[in-house]
Amino acid sequence: MATLKLKRPAVARGDRAPLRGQAPRARPTLAEAQARREAAPPRAQPAAPRAPAPRPPAPRPPAPRPPAPRAQAPRPQAPAAPAAAAHPPGSLRLAKRMSELGLASRREADEWIERGWVRVDGQVVDQLGARVLPSQQVTIDRRAREQQAERVTVLLNKPVGYVSGQAEDGYEPAVVLVTPENHWAEDPSGRAFRREHLRHLAPAGRLDIDSVGLLVLTQDGRVARQLIGADSMVEKEYLVRVSPQEGTPLSEDGLRLLRHGLELDGVALAPAQVDWVNEDQLRFVLTEGRKRQIRRMCEAVGLKVTGLKRVRIGRVMLGKLPPGQWRYLQPDESFE
Repeated sequence: MATLKLKRPAVARGDRAPLRGQAPRARPTLAEAQARREAAPPRAQPAAPRAPAPRPPAPRPPAPRPPAPRAQAPRPQAPAAPAAAAHPPGSLRLAKRMSELGLASRREADEWIERGWVRVDGQVVDQLGARVLPSQQVTIDRRAREQQAERVTVLLNKPVGYVSGQAEDGYEPAVVLVTPENHWAEDPSGRAFRREHLRHLAPAGRLDIDSVGLLVLTQDGRVARQLIGADSMVEKEYLVRVSPQEGTPLSEDGLRLLRHGLELDGVALAPAQVDWVNEDQLRFVLTEGRKRQIRRMCEAVGLKVTGLKRVRIGRVMLGKLPPGQWRYLQPDESFE
């Protein structure tokens, strides 16, 4: 016969009966629990992590010592200039004296002095600014003469529409015409064109944009000084076509004024040679070259210039050189 087991009802933990032999525990009141918590020792707080000790800075490498200066050999002393430091009466700069003697332009002279190519009374002078007396003898080295011989002078028959110097107002400089294609086939110099001949090629004198004829371009400072130096007296000859501004022909008094008696910008003009070639063309020979001088001279006496052509500079003639073409100045040609 089956036995029935009775299941005890579950009892909550707080409602359990005390064990046999134990006195029942009384539940603490709220005030007692609060008092116990306050009486309990405080919990230890975890220690804060220690900051790592700072590392000492790494030692810097010692700065490299500068190399000891090398002993330099003493430079040779340049020979003293023959002129005394006190500038003797009548002395002048060596470069200026060389220019006066026609040996070189002042720029060339300074270059040759620095290179040691100049001697005064047989002694080399290589100091810029050295002074000499007019009685002292100045000579130049063979190398200077060779360098000078390589510098060229070009004669160009400039057409209308080209300016003499640098480009201006959209017009090209005349030097652009100096090309192998424009080299005159009948050039009597027999010299062959080289690109080096264009280096530092500059006009020695001007010719207005609406004028034609002989224009000199040169690398040689001596030639430039001959033609445009302050003391230059080289003649320039022009053929000038004119017409009366008011229908009145030029009088004899007007012709005399053209020859001497006019002034430009308050400065008197040097005497000029002016003569009739035909009924509408005058021939001018001047020793100065003021800007647009002939045109302004003609306007002053009631003439209008309708054409102007330069045909001679010194002893060099334009000759048969065609417009827009050029040739070299020959070794036996000279402006003076």
